[in-house]
Amino acid sequence: MVNSEKKALEDDLISRAKVVLPAGNFGNMAGNTVIAKGKGGRVWDVSGNEYVDFLLGSGPMFVGHAHPQVTQAICDQVPHGTTFFANNEYGIRLAEEICSAVMCAEQVRFVSSGSEATLYAMRIARAYRERDKILKFEGGYHGMSDYSLMSLAPKNLSNYPQAVPDSAGIPRKVTEEVIIAPFNDKETVKSLIDEYHDQLGGVIVEPFQRLIPPMDGFLELLREITSQYDIPLIFDEIVTGFRFSYGGAQEFYGVTPDLCSLGKIIGGGFPLAAIGGRKDLMKYFDKEAVGEDHFLPQIGTLSGNPVAAAAGLATLDILNSKSAYEKVFKTGELIMSALKGAMHDNQHDAVVIGEPPLFDVFFTEAGIKDYRGVLKSDSKKAAAFNALLRARNIFKGDSKFYVSLAHDEDDVEQTIQAIRSAASALKDIQ
Repeated sequence: MVNSEKKALEDDLISRAKVVLPAGNFGNMAGNTVIAKGKGGRVWDVSGNEYVDFLLGSGPMFVGHAHPQVTQAICDQVPHGTTFFANNEYGIRLAEEICSAVMCAEQVRFVSSGSEATLYAMRIARAYRERDKILKFEGGYHGMSDYSLMSLAPKNLSNYPQAVPDSAGIPRKVTEEVIIAPFNDKETVKSLIDEYHDQLGGVIVEPFQRLIPPMDGFLELLREITSQYDIPLIFDEIVTGFRFSYGGAQEFYGVTPDLCSLGKIIGGGFPLAAIGGRKDLMKYFDKEAVGEDHFLPQIGTLSGNPVAAAAGLATLDILNSKSAYEKVFKTGELIMSALKGAMHDNQHDAVVIGEPPLFDVFFTEAGIKDYRGVLKSDSKKAAAFNALLRARNIFKGDSKFYVSLAHDEDDVEQTIQAIRSAASALKDIQ
């Protein structure tokens, strides 16, 4: 039951946000809801509405909100200091755990955001190769840096390999330094790397692009051809790291890159990300190892702070078991199956794509293997379906279901009923 006073408070907060925040939000979800708290697989807004949460803070809350073990780790550290701009035990232990779990990570360097992690990974690759260009994939998201904001979501499609900027304020010259390739197209990407190999500093890819799984042999081809030319292959695992398996997408798909970016889960809900990679690449952060002319400086006020590291280490401790991933996959499979069934029963042309920890429905008759397939799907119908789910107390973003270890049988049952009801109601608003 929504309390009228609480609803008035939420409405007031929304109005105040529009005064002091551009677009009335923090640059993430639209500002028509103010979240008050989260616990397990659920969140509550200021008005008192309770939701099953499939946004999970855009992914980091993989073990659920306010997990007792994570909360205790945070509370244990806070009285001893929150940041020092110096090495600390929790940060060192977290680095050791990441290096133990992630195949490519012989060493790691902490930063505070995924955007920083991918930026530095690309910079390392360019320093190693002494080449300026980066090859990325159309529709691939790698944060908010200039190189990353190329052909993320172009509406006016250019011929490959022409990059299209996704933001105002990016120097025009940057478009000349980014080579765009289609995801899952082995022939085209091989041709482009063959053509531009002597100009490429690195190749960056989401091994699972947004929600699109790699086709058989695609990641293996990237590994083979980049190795042929000694071009660093970067896996952006901000989303997939520790989500698909304890070793991330590298372990899940069986392909080891040279560098990777990690984030979200490794911070346990705090701002923490990392670059991981081979020692001969990571040494560019060490002036004594490479010398003044080749040194790559990296400084961050809160990088590796002990509170974030403690939260991350506790989170990884919870996940470090086969049963944890079995539970997440079982939960995701049940919801994916319900989505497919509801679309079929209500005669919607739709496909459900992704992996059980991370998936969504796209309204299209065709399969989806790349960004252009996503672009051809009915985004208005997807938005309407998401709104119907939201009205049925399912809290998710515009583009994916994030499944957590904390989602229980009641959460799944409520979600399945909401999906069936929303799919039926969608027929009436087309």
